Amino acid sequence: RQLNILVDTGSSNFAVAGVPDPDVTSYFNTELSSTYKSQGIDVTVKYSQGSWTGVLGTDVITIPKGIDGSYTINIATIFESENFFLPGVQWHGILGLAYGTLAKPSSSVETFFDSLVRQAKIPNIFSLQMCGAGLPVSGSGTNGGSLVGGIEPSLYRGDIWYTPIKEEWYYQVEILKLEVGGQNLELDCREYNADKAIVDSGTTLLRLPQKVFSAVVQAIARKSLVQEFSSGFWTGTQLACWDKTERPWSLFPKLSIYMRDENSSRSFRISILPQLYIQPILGIGENLQCYRFGISSSANALVIGATVMEGFYVIFDRAQRRVGFAVSPCAEVDGSPVSEIEGPFTTEDVASNCVSVISFHEPVLWIASYALMSLCGIILLALIILLLIPPRCQHRYTDNDVVNDESSLVRHRWK
Repeated sequence: RQLNILVDTGSSNFAVAGVPDPDVTSYFNTELSSTYKSQGIDVTVKYSQGSWTGVLGTDVITIPKGIDGSYTINIATIFESENFFLPGVQWHGILGLAYGTLAKPSSSVETFFDSLVRQAKIPNIFSLQMCGAGLPVSGSGTNGGSLVGGIEPSLYRGDIWYTPIKEEWYYQVEILKLEVGGQNLELDCREYNADKAIVDSGTTLLRLPQKVFSAVVQAIARKSLVQEFSSGFWTGTQLACWDKTERPWSLFPKLSIYMRDENSSRSFRISILPQLYIQPILGIGENLQCYRFGISSSANALVIGATVMEGFYVIFDRAQRRVGFAVSPCAEVDGSPVSEIEGPFTTEDVASNCVSVISFHEPVLWIASYALMSLCGIILLALIILLLIPPRCQHRYTDNDVVNDESSLVRHRWK
């Protein structure tokens, strides 16, 4: 069966609708597949918005273009979901292309891409072109293309600029600074990477940590030619509307993101024009065209989502541990490009490392860290008690007296 699949670089499971759903036009009926084998293991994946639960199994797939042959891969058939399949969408599942560390229910589940690299012997690299700049937001997410095993020269213009992958779980990169209208926000670079900064095709907007988001909104409001703009527009609760004959993009500034180059003493910047972050919405009024703000606040991570990615051809070079950006030819509105890449620039004005050295992204690491802290606390408390109790009342602790606090906080990182 042929299904439309959402390509998501922010998760690692391959999952498709396994039962009828009001919001999907087709689903994968495992009973009709002679090659499907259920593993009988339930798996649940939660995102910042939406979740699904399915059954893990294996099946044989073929890729229509580029790679000959059939390959056995892990696949989850979704039997229950919440805010995952949405009205009007034209996809029937999700293909997670992040690293196996994020796979559910555990990292032992081989990802789709890892299986393909191992069985088809293709290079450990894939690339994405997401198109839709300046087009009304329909939610279908069907524009663009992906290439596994290499790079397609016709899908980009100019040079490819690469930034190192800091850690292999999400595609975590290092952000050095942001500029609005050519003006630096003057934030400590650690603010951009406080939790993580990732490249995630499954996230619609450019998401920024709260402090960064507030600074960006204030800078855009100062640079904008629109007077007394509604705060609801910035928070995503209101739309801004203009006459259909007008183009409001000239009222807003360019947004630039600086990333560290493979040469750590250099950086490059990717820039998006307002056509990418002031986004038209379908079906609002007869004479008015309404727009939404394509940037939102995040509880923790900085997420380079579709708002930015639609301006670029993005290469996920896992073999070389790097992510590449080049200008996409489909990032044009009214014949003019709406994205730019420039460099190199010096990194003398930023810290030598903007990413926290310690990053606990596996639940087992959180368990271990809290267990160790609990144990240290118990030992310290015992020593204090020993020092305070008079000598005649001292008690020598035996193994049976040791208190073992096994309760720990496990931090789940959802997209």
